[in-house]
Amino acid sequence: MPVETRSIRNRSAVGRFPSVTLDFRDDADEELEKEEPEEEDNRKKENGCRHWLGKIFPCCCPKRTDDDGTGTVDTVSGETEEEEGAKPVIEDQELNKLCLEVQSINLMKSKSSVNRKEHHTDLYQSENFIIRRGQTFQMWITLSRPFDPSRDKLHLDLKTGSLPSVAKGTHVIVTLVEDLEDGRWEAAVVKQEYNKIKLSVNSPSTAVIGRYQLTVETHCPSGHAVSEHNPDNDIYMLFNPWCDDDSVFMDSEDERQEYVLNDIGRMYYGTEHQIGVRTWDYGQFNDGILAACLFIMEQSGTPPSGWGDPVNVVRVIAAMVNSRDDQGVLEGNWSGDYSKGTSPTVWSGSVEILNEYHKSKGTAVKYGQCWIFAGVVTTVLRCLGIPSRSVTNYSSAHDTDVSLTTDVYLDENLDPLEHLNTDSIWNFHVWNDCWMARPDLPVGNGGWQAVDSTPQETSEGTYRCGPASLAAVRYGQVFLKHDAPFVFAEVNSDKIYWQRNTDGTFSMIYSEKKTVGHFISTKAVGSDERMDITHLYKHPEGSEEERIAVETACSYGSKAAAYSSPTAQDVSVEVTMDGEGPRMGQDAELTIIMRNSSSEERKVILHSQVAVMYYTGVHKATVRRDKTDVDLLPNEKKILEWTLDYKDYKDQLIDQAALMLTLSGRVQETQQALATQFSFRLRTPDLTIKPLGKAMIGEKMAAEISFTNPLPQVLKNVVFHMEGLGLLTAQKIHYGNIGSRASIILTEHFVPSLPGARKLLASLDCKQLTQVHGVSDITVEEKS
Repeated sequence: MPVETRSIRNRSAVGRFPSVTLDFRDDADEELEKEEPEEEDNRKKENGCRHWLGKIFPCCCPKRTDDDGTGTVDTVSGETEEEEGAKPVIEDQELNKLCLEVQSINLMKSKSSVNRKEHHTDLYQSENFIIRRGQTFQMWITLSRPFDPSRDKLHLDLKTGSLPSVAKGTHVIVTLVEDLEDGRWEAAVVKQEYNKIKLSVNSPSTAVIGRYQLTVETHCPSGHAVSEHNPDNDIYMLFNPWCDDDSVFMDSEDERQEYVLNDIGRMYYGTEHQIGVRTWDYGQFNDGILAACLFIMEQSGTPPSGWGDPVNVVRVIAAMVNSRDDQGVLEGNWSGDYSKGTSPTVWSGSVEILNEYHKSKGTAVKYGQCWIFAGVVTTVLRCLGIPSRSVTNYSSAHDTDVSLTTDVYLDENLDPLEHLNTDSIWNFHVWNDCWMARPDLPVGNGGWQAVDSTPQETSEGTYRCGPASLAAVRYGQVFLKHDAPFVFAEVNSDKIYWQRNTDGTFSMIYSEKKTVGHFISTKAVGSDERMDITHLYKHPEGSEEERIAVETACSYGSKAAAYSSPTAQDVSVEVTMDGEGPRMGQDAELTIIMRNSSSEERKVILHSQVAVMYYTGVHKATVRRDKTDVDLLPNEKKILEWTLDYKDYKDQLIDQAALMLTLSGRVQETQQALATQFSFRLRTPDLTIKPLGKAMIGEKMAAEISFTNPLPQVLKNVVFHMEGLGLLTAQKIHYGNIGSRASIILTEHFVPSLPGARKLLASLDCKQLTQVHGVSDITVEEKS
């Protein structure tokens, strides 16, 4: 039956509609036809059976059997075998008496299909039909007889969620139209081959993301029919950064490759003086990860009608990746005791965590800390199609009272009042940036948004943070949602020192303006280099713009009236460290520099206190206190060497091997107060990974891991953790003990499964030593 030529949108167009005609034959169609075997006997029966069925059962839909006269259906491809010559002729009257029934649907959903490639979903290790919204896709429908547009009607029926609703966009009826238009659900017939029709289907750029159940409903003069739901034909809809009408659209292809399609990243940790880095497997395309991500959304209990808005989706993910107040993915633990789960420093990627959560039907995985939460958030957002990255902020403030300042309380003798010091400064804190438009905010606040899943403070009653516009944070516009005040305090709050008076009140004695928010870091686009993005969060320290932003933000804080500039000083104190800093197992050496900028002598009573800290800035234990009298001549610069012996800290260290030196003092002549804090860590050794043999798909190879114990004590119950996307699944190796200063070599065998550049990751964990890891680049070749 002839089909009218119609103008439709090119299948690869994203947000635009070039005109094409229906007489084209593309590679996908040719591939489908190649798959169809020839069975001439069935074809020869086509004419006679059609006439017979039309006369005997004019109002019934014929069943398909080997001799039903309609051809043999390939249930895999959904294509019907055709006779190479003339098609059977069916009179209009007889055709009118045959019901129209769907016999098969072919979504052309394989990873190598044109649909998957054009929608940038061919990297997903799944045969599900995964597409992106706002973009056309192609499908074939095989019917019980030829489709006659003058008498037959057909529409697609898509449902998502437990209570699909047309009004809420979770029940979609996709009708046939002559010409496809942007911004709506619709379909057009672009080709007809006897009883098969090819549809070009369009979705709007605002469509709800998630899993849709697909059925097809047909109507004709003889009645109507609905195809049975087949889970293999479910449609998985994602956000579309390639569509310029989608609110997550990103116009740089290099950035899309990095922030959506790259499945391996870098995590930064340590201190601003000792930036550490480790590789992280995001694994957003691994088999089962998309299902796990949608399971997280379902577990949240939020209605699917809101899943078309990336702001809502990000809020949901920020809440669900931690388990603090819901059935979330990860349980946070900063205690140092991880005996009931996995130590946070052991994880090397998100795949194992998400798979474990999904398989346990929503039981929180133990345990996570900030970089683990951030790694999982990056995986989930990239998997769903939202551009995202993991971000590390050094000297990151945790404001607990919405003052937008970091407050340190001291007693009459300038000793810290620990019970009042609820604000803290983490050595580092890792969260996420995600990319989206913000139509809910004033113009100019779209682009990168900060989102944090580490449970610190509640937002609208739930432990989550963001998305907060980086532009709003940079200019101190903390009145803009979501959670901009908290993010601002993390990166740009002033550190205020308060001293208790004899009557119990407190007076501000000192202010540090440049303590918080340094070296904000993320992986560079297209390389493993560190990219500093501090300028996106704040103006240059000390600039007029930066001070205005601080004053603007603090005017909305809980201590707006108390905020004031610090008094002038003529004596200063600072702490420095040589090189990359002290190593684990050795004495730690720092330098204290004091300056007297006046023309008179100054005498200072200097108090020092060094404490073991969690990387979050929470105090664990004080390991040493000192008091020193320092005499400064006019305009003198004095250097004091400060040393912490290994024996003083060896039994107290946890996790990140973090310590903090607090200095405070008073100038006798002027009563000027001095105060500063310096965080540092004891550097741990790396694991060295050496590939052995040629890396080829399906062939066994090995890798050699070498390590030297830096401590003058035995490492007990050492566990190695190894994984690599396309190399081997995550596994633990219980090694045992490693002697004092001893070196060991461990060999692990594996069989690569994916070609190309891969990374093999390894980490070591034991009670005495953590944050030991290594990475090796391995290029896997195709098997010849």
